[in-house]
Amino acid sequence: MLLPRQGRNYSYADYLTWNGEERWEVLDGIAYMQSAPSRIHQEISGELYRQFANYLQGKNCRVYHAPFCVRLDVEDNDNDVKNVVEPDITIICDSSKLDERGCKGTPDLIIEILSPSTGKNDKVFKFNKYEKAGVKEYWVVEPDQKIVSIFLLQSNARYGRPEMYTDEDKARISIFPDLEIDLNLVFSQQQ
Repeated sequence: MLLPRQGRNYSYADYLTWNGEERWEVLDGIAYMQSAPSRIHQEISGELYRQFANYLQGKNCRVYHAPFCVRLDVEDNDNDVKNVVEPDITIICDSSKLDERGCKGTPDLIIEILSPSTGKNDKVFKFNKYEKAGVKEYWVVEPDQKIVSIFLLQSNARYGRPEMYTDEDKARISIFPDLEIDLNLVFSQQQ
């Protein structure tokens, strides 16, 4: 199993050969190694997953937590897929996008929980990739500030100004109008 080297262009076919003990993503053919999440990161992710999973029980949409592979490029040849991500939380409502390896195509909702090593990728590179791919709702969770920014895809295929929430709020979900995520529970373990 070869690991990525700097300066080379990678694809999903390469990604499949890498050591499964390390987490990698590929953005525009560039490989990025993911660091192990912190305890706080895991607790936030777990609570978000729990609230979404409870709501989605018995519904057509599915929620997945990292590591879960999302191939943003819909290509027949794995060598042509140059954007492979592992969001912290992914929701997919079109089951035809799911296969044994994860999601092939655009999820409906993606949540990224920032850490010092991922902030730039999550706020800039992935933001642009998710917008271009047509992810309807993109959340950026900032554990240190206890803030959630929710970006909604507008009719012009661009993200509008974010809806901002704190640990004192309940976040509304555009794709599930009757669901509110209790952010007090999400951030309550941070002590």
